[in-house]
Amino acid sequence: MQNNETATEFSLAELMICAAAEAFRHDGEVLATGIGMLPRLAASLAMSSFNPDMLMTDSEAWILSSPNPVSGRKSGDIQPCETWMGFSRIFDNVWSGRRHALVGPSQVDRFGQANISALGGTYQQPKVQMLGVRGFPGNSISHANSFFVPSHNRRVFVEGECDVVASVGYNPDRLPRGYAFSEIDIRIAITNLCVMDWGGEGYTPRVISLHPGVSLEEVLDNTGFALGAIENLGTTPIPTMAQLDIIAKLDPLNHRAKQLPDNPPGIRS
Repeated sequence: MQNNETATEFSLAELMICAAAEAFRHDGEVLATGIGMLPRLAASLAMSSFNPDMLMTDSEAWILSSPNPVSGRKSGDIQPCETWMGFSRIFDNVWSGRRHALVGPSQVDRFGQANISALGGTYQQPKVQMLGVRGFPGNSISHANSFFVPSHNRRVFVEGECDVVASVGYNPDRLPRGYAFSEIDIRIAITNLCVMDWGGEGYTPRVISLHPGVSLEEVLDNTGFALGAIENLGTTPIPTMAQLDIIAKLDPLNHRAKQLPDNPPGIRS
C-alpha cells in the first residue's frame, strides 16, 4: 500500500522532481525524455506512479516500460531490453508527436522561445558558445516540451528575445509557415521558485504555483518579462512519502542532492 501522507522533510530537488513529474500526468503512451538527472528522475517518477503507459529509453538505443535507476544500478536492477529504438525510430516518434521532452534551456523569453546555443555578442561571434541549437527546432514544432530551470533569475528568463532563438514559441513574428499557435505545445516550466506555463490570454506566461516559502514578488523580481498568475494562486504540492520512496529507489546513491547548490530544503523560511 502506498503511503500518501505528505512528507515533513524533503529537499528542493525532490520538490522539483515531483512538480516536474506532473508535466507527464495526462500524456498516456508517449516517449518521455528527461534531459539531465532531475528531469530524468521526474519522468521516471511519473512512469512509476500515475502514468504507467509512458515509455522511456535507456539513454542509448533500447526502449523500456519501467525506468532504470539513475544511480547505484546493479545488474539485477536493469530492465531487460524490450525493443530497439535507434535513431530512425526516434525520429519517426519525434515527428509523429508522440514524445514529451523535459529540457533545460539556458535562456527562455516571454514567448516561450528557448536558447541552448550561444550567449551574448553576435550570432557569428558570441561571447559564450554552447551546444548549438541541436534538436530544439524540430522538437519544438513536433511534440510537447516542458522546461526545467534550476536557477530562476533574469539571466535565464530574459528581457526581450533569447540571444539565439533555438526553439519555436508563441511569437507571431517567428511562427513557421503553415503553423498555428494551437500546434505549439509548451506545457510547463519548473524552476527553483515556482511552476509556470504559457496559458494566459494570448499565450502569455503566468505562475501556476509557488514553492513553499516563496512569494510572488520574489518570482517577479527574478523574471525579465511580465508574468501573470492564475486566480487563487497556491503552493506547489508537497511530495508524499510514497513519491520519496520511489525517488529513493531510482536514485539510491542520492545523486539528486548534488544537483542544486548546497542542496536546499524544500520549504524555505
